[in-house]
Amino acid sequence: MKSVVFDLDGTLADTSKDLIAAANSCFEQLGLTIMLDPINDASVAFRGGRAMLRLGLERANCLDESIIDEQYSFLLKHYEKNINVETFLYDGVCDALNELQKRGYLLGVCTNKPEFLAEKLLKSLGIREYFLALLGADTLSVRKPNPMHLWTTIDRMGGDRKKAILIGDTITDSDTAKNANLPCILVSFGPKGSEVKNMKASALLNTYFDLPDLIDTIL
Repeated sequence: MKSVVFDLDGTLADTSKDLIAAANSCFEQLGLTIMLDPINDASVAFRGGRAMLRLGLERANCLDESIIDEQYSFLLKHYEKNINVETFLYDGVCDALNELQKRGYLLGVCTNKPEFLAEKLLKSLGIREYFLALLGADTLSVRKPNPMHLWTTIDRMGGDRKKAILIGDTITDSDTAKNANLPCILVSFGPKGSEVKNMKASALLNTYFDLPDLIDTIL
């Protein structure tokens, strides 16, 4: 059967504000006055906790990898407790998921977010039931852009590795699909905005209401 695999952060939902709040809690704990901006620094939020910590410490002129290691676990704990304060699904996500199911597509999530956090967030957002499989950054010994992360997601969904598509928002997703020899749709409303035009995706998505027909065309 045909499969549609989604990235999570920046693709299904805008999680940037809650991620940045978790990083800022670390800086506050360290007694630093530097804070990441939830709007201007949104794109770095989707690169992960360590990237946010590194950026803040660089701005404070006290970058130290040992500090990042120490604060990372605190960041995860803070984020887990506040995972859905200002996070929201992009417009049309639920409608698209419903329609894709009606058309017989298998749905899954392949994210570089830790699996336990991805599980909690999808449940909190009320969409976990749509997905037959969810693989996070720590589910396997590899993660995106390694194609095995995507292929294993498809396998666990009961899909066909040659009849699948990845929906994402970054060059990591584009590279993952390329490495897996699969098509990729990148959302144009994610953290990279119009920059995705340069990422050589199979197609760009401007609104989730267009997704089912777009996937039909590609697959």
